[in-house]
Amino acid sequence: MKVFVIGATGVLGREAVPRLRTAGHEVGVLDRHTTSLFDADQLAVALTGYDAVVNLATRIPLSAKAVLASTWADNDRIRTEGTAALVEAARAAGVGRIVQEGISFVYADGGDRELDESAPIKPVGHIASSVQAQHNVLAHPGGVFLRFGMLIGGDAMSPPVLVGDGWMSVVHPGDAAAAAVAALDAPAGIYNVGTPVLKRDMGITRLPKFFGRFAAAFEVFGRSQRVVSTKLTEATGWKPQN
Repeated sequence: MKVFVIGATGVLGREAVPRLRTAGHEVGVLDRHTTSLFDADQLAVALTGYDAVVNLATRIPLSAKAVLASTWADNDRIRTEGTAALVEAARAAGVGRIVQEGISFVYADGGDRELDESAPIKPVGHIASSVQAQHNVLAHPGGVFLRFGMLIGGDAMSPPVLVGDGWMSVVHPGDAAAAAVAALDAPAGIYNVGTPVLKRDMGITRLPKFFGRFAAAFEVFGRSQRVVSTKLTEATGWKPQN
């Protein structure tokens, strides 16, 4: 299969490209000097001749700046305007499969219940752009949307301060990349990617739960989200290895 990768130099892209090649796929990558993620016409030219596109592009703000809504503007635009342009371009170029990164933090607090892809969501603040990306990509008949847990290990950035207790979905970048490769052969739809762990077992500094009132980011990380990835495993055989 000929696979075009967007975000090839990012944390997930660096893991995904060699896995795609090992799996026997022919890989092309987005050249940001000649092709804009927001220009559907340019993207269509770049995508011509490819069977699938894997979009792993993000621009996550680092360190304490992540609590400020304004620092998420670029990432929000990539997930909203970028995915809209990508779907338009994929249709024009005849690309049959889109695999799109997203996040599992959109789920509402579920307590100790296991949360599959049908569980209620509660998008607030900057995580709402992930839901828009989902809507955009699933409008394509071959759209696959991956709800990744928090990236832990490898080249992933340090995890944020956690609020409260309960469950959180986590995934190693290598496992997330492997899921993106596996998703090329999955039926269209939404798939969780991660392993649920108790926050108290993660050894990460926490703030008192009341602090979540001051920033949407902290409110999100205060939720208990016991997200399970059974659907992806059953569809593709994917399982976390790290």
